[in-house]
Amino acid sequence: MGHALIVARIDDLTSWHSDWTGLRVVVLGLGVTGFSVADTLVELGADVLVTAAKASDERLQMLAVIGATFVQDGDVDLASFDPELVVVSPGFPVGHPVLVWAAEAGVPVWGDIELAWRVRDKLGDPADWIAVTGTNGKTTTVQLVAHLLESSGLRAAAVGNIGVPVLDAIRYPAGFDVLVVELSSFQLHWMPRSGPGAMAPAASVVLNVAEDHLDFHGSPDAYARAKGTVYFNTRLACVYNRADEVTMHLVEEADVQEGCRAIGFGLDTPGPSDIGMVDDLILDRAFLADRHREALELTTHGELAEAGLSSPHMVANVLAAVALVRAVGMRAESVRAGLATFRVDHHRTETVATADGVVWVDDSKATNPHAADAALTSFPSVVWIVGGLLKGVDIAPLVLAHRGRLRGAVVIGLNRLPVVEAFGRHAPDVPLFEVDATDTDTVMPHAVRIAGGMASQGDTVLMAPAAASMDQFVDYADRGDRFARAVRGYLGGGSDDDDSAPTPHPAGAG
Repeated sequence: MGHALIVARIDDLTSWHSDWTGLRVVVLGLGVTGFSVADTLVELGADVLVTAAKASDERLQMLAVIGATFVQDGDVDLASFDPELVVVSPGFPVGHPVLVWAAEAGVPVWGDIELAWRVRDKLGDPADWIAVTGTNGKTTTVQLVAHLLESSGLRAAAVGNIGVPVLDAIRYPAGFDVLVVELSSFQLHWMPRSGPGAMAPAASVVLNVAEDHLDFHGSPDAYARAKGTVYFNTRLACVYNRADEVTMHLVEEADVQEGCRAIGFGLDTPGPSDIGMVDDLILDRAFLADRHREALELTTHGELAEAGLSSPHMVANVLAAVALVRAVGMRAESVRAGLATFRVDHHRTETVATADGVVWVDDSKATNPHAADAALTSFPSVVWIVGGLLKGVDIAPLVLAHRGRLRGAVVIGLNRLPVVEAFGRHAPDVPLFEVDATDTDTVMPHAVRIAGGMASQGDTVLMAPAAASMDQFVDYADRGDRFARAVRGYLGGGSDDDDSAPTPHPAGAG
């Protein structure tokens, strides 16, 4: 089939009920997202070939059951299969051979989100989408929005980059009123801004933008541009962070639907069309009739504290979530009631123990410097467990910004040198130790033992690595769980306090 005919056929696939029969599709990746894509396409009647560098026996068996073909990455004969479409899982580099081949051959490449948007009408009238992205705070905000909507009686689901594929939610038999979609920059990179596959959410937000994933995007501008795609075609409200000018500019650059409003959120006094704070009050000046002269109280900082939402970055997440749910019509009294029953997810500034005046906090979800900055800002005196897969981001500014609050630091990760060098340049007086263990089972017991030896009454031992986890752990949750177990072992004298661990040595000492 010629290039023009392929594109024409693909453009016509705008519904679950379009004719997908026999469409030849290569699915790149066999993680949670990749399998959901393959499963969906097979159900639609497509001819599906999945390729990945590795696959578990369980996933291979599942592929065989649904009727898709698996070929090891690198062994795919693309010319023979002659795909009409490639669907890529998040995170695959644009230089991957399958994607290079597709670009040269003129074969369209979609992400899972474009596929989900096109087939969202399986059960009839599709659910509204609320789209959330940002460098930091995505998961908490998505969970907040979904919780608030559910508490008001709507059928809502938190999906996307949070761990539940959008395609699974779309095919869920009971259906949903609203899907709250967490979107990574990887997913947004492949999302078109116009055309038949372009997402058009009811409301959208970029929470903040700081350097991240530069190894994938190549530059801060490209990363920000990917994030800004979330605003395009928004129907009701583009929510932006008044403390982050980049988010405001991304709204200004977006083509939105007529009548869509720009709604700002911030920790300062709100103006008309804003959500903000005055003293202890969380106020809405966006979604009321006389917003130029009046403000509507939604909750108080004290009430947020009771729900574990009192730190500045958590309050910012609350303000963004409130703006999103108010945009889709949630009543103020329902917002207040819903916030009172929300609890923060594991691994996000989660206190795992307090002993002898020392608080142990798991913020394994801080997978980049921007997230770690928010966590560090929340505590006055910190022994910091830091390091991991830095993804091309410079950690030095973070070290410089917080050196005054650091009583000590413990560096983990397979490549610790960039962190050690940053401390050498910007915080040479901060006691610094490395964990040179390469066995995943021993990393956290060693790190906790070293941190415990440095901490004293009034300190917080904060595990906020400012880096991804995959160099030594399965994911950030695995890293956080191991930290919590190690803390319990250390404080209780259990097996996680590894007495066979070598005596800690200062960074760079050998």
